[in-house]
Amino acid sequence: MTLQERMNALNVWGKAIAAMLDELDSNTLHEGLNLKSIITKAHHQNQWFTPDQTQRALRSLSTMLEKPELEKWMLKYSDKVELQKNKRRVGVIMAGNIPAVGFHDALCVIASGNTLLAKCANDDKILIPFLLEVLITIEPRFRDDIHIVDRLENLDAVIATGSNNSSRYFDFYFGKYPHVIRKNRNSIAVLDGTEFEKQLEALADDIFAYFGLGCRNVSKLYVPVGYDFATFFPAMQVYGSLMMHSKYMNNYDYHHALFLLNNENFLTNNYLIVRENEALSTPVSVLHYEYYKSLPELNQKLSEIEDQIQCRVGVGGYPFGTSQQPGIADYADGVDTMAFLIN
Repeated sequence: MTLQERMNALNVWGKAIAAMLDELDSNTLHEGLNLKSIITKAHHQNQWFTPDQTQRALRSLSTMLEKPELEKWMLKYSDKVELQKNKRRVGVIMAGNIPAVGFHDALCVIASGNTLLAKCANDDKILIPFLLEVLITIEPRFRDDIHIVDRLENLDAVIATGSNNSSRYFDFYFGKYPHVIRKNRNSIAVLDGTEFEKQLEALADDIFAYFGLGCRNVSKLYVPVGYDFATFFPAMQVYGSLMMHSKYMNNYDYHHALFLLNNENFLTNNYLIVRENEALSTPVSVLHYEYYKSLPELNQKLSEIEDQIQCRVGVGGYPFGTSQQPGIADYADGVDTMAFLIN
């Protein structure tokens, strides 16, 4: 396929996903490709993948494939993609922390004209195969270049996403290939104390979307010395429904009891624990905060740990409420996946 043919197919792919979401109860591409049943199966496999959160993730993916942004993104690499003579077999080891989180890596391999070998996470074996089958239904010529595999073999390159621990195994097994290996990262929010209620409600989305399981979820707040959380907690009530999710509340109850036993100081609204701590990473239902004296001093501190930060919202960063709305060119860890694949 030419670059233009791939762009057209990918754009139709996005439209198809959006259309299925708009008509969730009635769409069927062919037997076995009904979005409602797929979402139900994904939820049965992974209780964190609630129907509303899965629909949110799929809507975000469909937005990535809208024509203006898709064309702008792909045309940036067009010269090298068109010159590429041989397809590479690219193994993609996908994470499973939020619904279809491996989609962007798969998209990059497909858009670059290479062959995708997708190893799905155990927690997300339903959504990615479904999405890829939708694309193949739209454009059957992709079938020979898209493979769901249990074992990665005969590779030319590897893209792997996991924890700091799993990255060591990835390095050991796949270090001999050209590779992109991602480790743990967390996202932060910087507040200056002048935020309006609507801004804090948007921040709640950065914190709680996908139950806070994504690397783009805010796990750490930086607040000015003397910051008053009295306005913060009322804004978090927009996610009060979390109290109805058993897995989330099991985490909350466990850490609430643990911190009480350890005589730790913390604030809570009965489903979120906020405590002062320097660590960026937090368990589910826990949010850390740290005071800063001046923004220049804070910016200097953050520059020293930028390799641990996925994104920043608030002062000096993305607008509140947008951390889980990445564009097609927002690469994980700041590594240009497309440039890697075509070089």
